[in-house]
Parts: sequence; C-alpha cells; structure tokens
Amino acid sequence: MTEIEIGRGKRGRRAYSFDDIAVVPSRRTRDPKEVSIAWQIDAYRFELPFLAAPMDSVVSPAQAIAIGQLGGLGVLNLEGLWTRYEDPQPLLDEIAEIADGASATRRLQEIYAAPIQADLIGRRIREVRESGVVTAAALSPQRTAEFSKAVVDAGVDVFVIRGTTVSAEHVSGAAEPLNLKQFIYELDVPVIVGGCATYTAALHLMRTGAAGVLVGFGGGAAHTTRNVLGIQVPMATAVADVAAARRDYMDESGGRYVHVIADGGVGYSGDIAKAVACGADAVMIGAALARATDAPGKGFHWGMEAVHEELPRGKRVNLGTVGSTEEILTGPSHTPDGTMNLFGALRRAMATTGYSELKEFQRVEVTVSHR
Repeated sequence: MTEIEIGRGKRGRRAYSFDDIAVVPSRRTRDPKEVSIAWQIDAYRFELPFLAAPMDSVVSPAQAIAIGQLGGLGVLNLEGLWTRYEDPQPLLDEIAEIADGASATRRLQEIYAAPIQADLIGRRIREVRESGVVTAAALSPQRTAEFSKAVVDAGVDVFVIRGTTVSAEHVSGAAEPLNLKQFIYELDVPVIVGGCATYTAALHLMRTGAAGVLVGFGGGAAHTTRNVLGIQVPMATAVADVAAARRDYMDESGGRYVHVIADGGVGYSGDIAKAVACGADAVMIGAALARATDAPGKGFHWGMEAVHEELPRGKRVNLGTVGSTEEILTGPSHTPDGTMNLFGALRRAMATTGYSELKEFQRVEVTVSHR
C-alpha cells in the first residue's frame, strides 16, 4: 500500500474508518427472509453475530440472560460492579444521576476502588449459566491469572481476555506476564482475546490458540484513548488487516480458522454491515446497547478505561435511550438513524447486495466514500 509523506522524516499509511467506506450493491438481490446472519464459534451457534461488550453500563447478569435469549452473547465484566458489590444497583443509579463529567470520573474511580471478590465472580457466572444461555465472561490480561480458576470452576462457556491493547509479547520487569499460549492451551473452553489493530499483532494472537480475536480498542463512544495516548487505528483498515492475518494464519496452520470480531466504532446498524464487509465474523457492541431502556446504565455509558486510578482514558457519556434491547437488536425500529433493529438492517444490507450468508458477504465490494 502506498505510504504518504507526513514530513521528510516520517511516512504513514492512509487508513479508513467505517464512516469512510460504503458497501456496493451487486447484480443480484435477495429476499431478506432468505438471508442467514447466524454465527458459530467453537460449539456455540448464535442467531445474531454479536457479543455485548463487557461494560457495566451494558451487561448485568440479568441483561446477559436476556441477550442470550434474543440470540446474542452477553459478556459479563468480571472486574466491574457486579463482582465488587453484593448489590450494585444503588451505585448504578448514582452514576446515572451525577451532573457533570469531571465529578463522574472522580466518583467512578472511588466506586471501582472496592476489591474484586472471587466468590461473586462464581455467583454471577452461575446465575447466567443456570438460565440455560451460553455464558461468557471477561477479564483483563492483568487479572486473568489471579481469577481464571474462579471463572472456569463456575462453568463459563466462553472466556474473553479483553484490554485496550493486548499483545502476545507483553514485557514487564515488575511481574511475570500472562503466557497467553500456555494459558489457552491448558484451558478447556474457547478463548477470545484482544484488542489488536494490526496484521502482525493479530497474527501473533492467533498463534496463541485463541478461538477469536477482538479488533479495535473497545470503548467506542466512551473512549478517549486517542486524546490521552495519541493511539488510534481506524476500524475499517484494522478489520481488513486482521482478516488478512487470519487468511495467512489459515495457510500457516493447515486450515485453523480464527474468528475476527470488530470491537469499537460499531455504533449504528450500517457499521455492522461494513465491519462484516471488511472481514469480521461478528461484532462486539457497547454504545448501541447502552441506549436500551432496560440497560443497566439507563442510557449512560462508560468502560473500565474511565475508572483507571492514575490515567483515565474514557468518560461517562449520556447517550439517551431509544427503545428496549429487543427493539434495538431485532426491531421494530422507530428511528431512521440506524440505532434500532441493528440486525434487521444487516439482513437487509446482505439481501440488497445479493448475499445469503455472512461468509459470502465478507467478499462484497466496498468503495471509499466522502461524507
């Protein structure tokens, strides 16, 4: 790819966000009812190709159950309020009522300073598991070694290791880093790991044995990593690069398929179609679900980056509400802006361009647009 000269001493590659691209219709169209958007990872099949982000504003145990019953996969945040407090509902109510952003950040730091309780990890996972839906839960790489036994003992089905940036080669002189390859090898459940945003980083994560990789830095609408650290990779380019890494890893490994999951920048239904068009198998959704009337955050949204005790890289944002979780996922929609019936829109986008399966839709033509 052609590099652009930024200055005499630095060159850079042009990268594209989902806003920069558009899906191109083909010569064929289909009936939306004949389109399948089902997704399967390991032994688990889902009617909707998405994971709900492990954020306290999006997923509670009750919400994880509801999302599972609607055909998706809700991922519990095992470092959030539900594993620090017996009853976090009063705190969720308080967070929604704080007037200004600066006060919200300070209060979030105080609330999340409470210790994580291993027994609550087990109880929350079992609560979801006993409902009969597929159970998924997330830890950061820093906490995985400490709490993974409690997670596995509770019977989690899918283990997610999620951080702003996760590498297969974390270097630390202060503590022994998590050996991802060994950890995944010794685990009996599929592991999804990320985020990553480049071909090389993704290829290294795939070589650890992960069942799926998260592409992007997560956080989306509540994320300030670009402002705080100066780090960002536009999502269309990131997903396409990681999809290329998967293709090459399949050749290298003799056909082993690793799922690519777009995590970040997926706020509207059109973004989901573009993510799949760039090579994603599924998406991880945060902000779009935080707009649900039954979401734990009541229309407010924040991630774990916002509660860091030294350098917050996120904020609590007020997204408002548009409808129930079911309406946001599968309709009917009462808004024209892509915030509701997310997967009805994906089905229609595939039908309009003539594709009947997600795998086929990854081959759709895209164009660079100027909005």
